Amino acid sequence: MTVQTRLSSTLSFDIATIPTGLFIGGTWREGAGGDPIDVYDPSTGQVIAKVANASIDDAMDAVTAAHKAAKGWAATAPRKRSEILRRCFELMVEHKDMLAELISLENGKALGDAHGEVSYAAEFFRWFSEEAVRLNGEISTAPSGANKIIVQHQPIGVAVLVTPWNFPAAMATRKIAPALAAGCTCVLKPATETPLTAFALAALYSEAGVPDGVVNVIATARSGPTVSAMLNDPRVRKLSFTGSTEVGRVLLREAANTVVSCSMELGGNAPFIVFDDADLDAAIEGAMIAKMRNGGEACTAANRFYVQSGIASTFSQKLVERMGSMNVGVGYDCSTQCGPLINQAAVDRIRALVEDAKVRGAKVLAGGSGLDRSGYFFEPTVLSDVSPLSNITSEEIFGPIAAITTFETEDEVIDLANGTEYGLISYVYTKDLARGLRVSERMDSGMVGLNRGIVSDPAAPFGGTKQSGLGREGAHHGILEFCEPKYIAVSW
Repeated sequence: MTVQTRLSSTLSFDIATIPTGLFIGGTWREGAGGDPIDVYDPSTGQVIAKVANASIDDAMDAVTAAHKAAKGWAATAPRKRSEILRRCFELMVEHKDMLAELISLENGKALGDAHGEVSYAAEFFRWFSEEAVRLNGEISTAPSGANKIIVQHQPIGVAVLVTPWNFPAAMATRKIAPALAAGCTCVLKPATETPLTAFALAALYSEAGVPDGVVNVIATARSGPTVSAMLNDPRVRKLSFTGSTEVGRVLLREAANTVVSCSMELGGNAPFIVFDDADLDAAIEGAMIAKMRNGGEACTAANRFYVQSGIASTFSQKLVERMGSMNVGVGYDCSTQCGPLINQAAVDRIRALVEDAKVRGAKVLAGGSGLDRSGYFFEPTVLSDVSPLSNITSEEIFGPIAAITTFETEDEVIDLANGTEYGLISYVYTKDLARGLRVSERMDSGMVGLNRGIVSDPAAPFGGTKQSGLGREGAHHGILEFCEPKYIAVSW
């Protein structure tokens, strides 16, 4: 495959050098899955690359390569694995400008956000390079005194990693780094919208010293059948998926056939609660981060803004000023603050959510429509008086829309915030620390940002409750997701 070079004058690197084949067993190859996959630039709507399309046989070859490499990688000394992961981190930092531009090119996110993603993504390799040498076991005496109890953490085996388009670097490294640190090998299947970043990173892993077959990367136009085939291969023992709750449910049912261990990071519907006593400037700053990072195309994005009545008008006015003044443009333009959505379907979906909210009584304070230009753009939008019955309050928005509802009491807003099938993250702003901690404890979500608009950190356990997923990524918890605890009863 080859990458089109029409944008070579815009970028700091030659995009024709980005690999576009399947990476299996340490080699690049064509796919047998039919016509190549078109990769689009969301800023223009133009095709920028054609990448190899994996068949089910290609996927099975990737599983075979991972299986062949598994024994040797598991036996590799933790310090050696650690050093290779550390080198992956260093190479990502060295190539951060190229990676950021590539993410902006195929994903559409603003270049500043893309730089932030590269830094965040690289940190998973640094963090898990340190965890690789600290995978400690346990030893204790049985309560009866009859024997000793030894617990070891062993690599679970070949892992299939399925990642979304919205964070093409970070969602991959958040899975690959702990898998490798634990001694597992893997097959990564990135989203067809953003495969170039995954392939570029695969080349860096190889340069860093990751042995052939330890990391394999395939793109496919037939995701469902291909992932299903891998999950039904008895050599595959782990599935780590980031994506929609709907697809997550399907994969959980599929994984049940062979009782594959599953980690699921699924959808979100984050409430952003602002009490009357909040630091208003800090709340606005946090709202801009929580809502507009990645243009709102994030599972952690603030979805429902609940503002106490005493400051609702002022908060809304300030948010309108900030969102209304954002520079909307081509993702890889340094002046852009809000890039395009991923495709036209996303624009149509956002438009439908706004129209439904308007029909149910919402007022448009800023934005509210798409932009008449090439690419997939929608104005940063602020809605007030949003009815709890609006679709926008129950569906994950995944776009630059802030939907504001007022509330009166603490109990009322907690009921509103928790009244969803999702439970990934909540945001709370108040100067009253006792209230902040009290409300945080009552939030039915896996994470809470208390007076903070961002919580993601490689050193923290990322994950949700209810329909937002199973398991945790990051922190020490992340490496344990790729381990099987083995108990040995011994007498001496």
